[in-house]
Amino acid sequence: MRVHIASDHAAFELKQHLVQHLSATEHEVVDHGPAAYDALDDYPDFCIPAALGVRADVRAGVPALGIVLGGSGNGEQLAANRVPGIRAALAWSLETAQLARQHNDAHIVSVGARMHSLEDATAIVDAFLATPFSGDERHQRRLDLMTAWEAEHLTER
Repeated sequence: MRVHIASDHAAFELKQHLVQHLSATEHEVVDHGPAAYDALDDYPDFCIPAALGVRADVRAGVPALGIVLGGSGNGEQLAANRVPGIRAALAWSLETAQLARQHNDAHIVSVGARMHSLEDATAIVDAFLATPFSGDERHQRRLDLMTAWEAEHLTER
């Protein structure tokens, strides 16, 4: 699976670790930055391109998910969710990561580097990537409602 990843300065070390960790598996990692630590960087500059990459791959039929990382993960999730058609979920446990995939078919997981140890953050990401969407009718129905709302109310740019 292709995995798009991005962070800000607060999660730069976690991103570097995850790039190595995921590259050692069957995942193809696309690193959207930052390429170097910069305490003044802005997470939208990296997280939005990562979300766009996931969206382009999904639309092209390429199996892809994404990871956005920051201090808390909140802003990064918000930035990724600005991309029409993308569902990004903040995960703070193995269960929330799994439910984001099982129930919400989330494309992107957001994790706060300042909220978790390196080991726990890695386990959250691994759980997200390993969990499939359940396909249950009730969950699909809810996703279809959101997709219909986007189609009616958002103009893609």
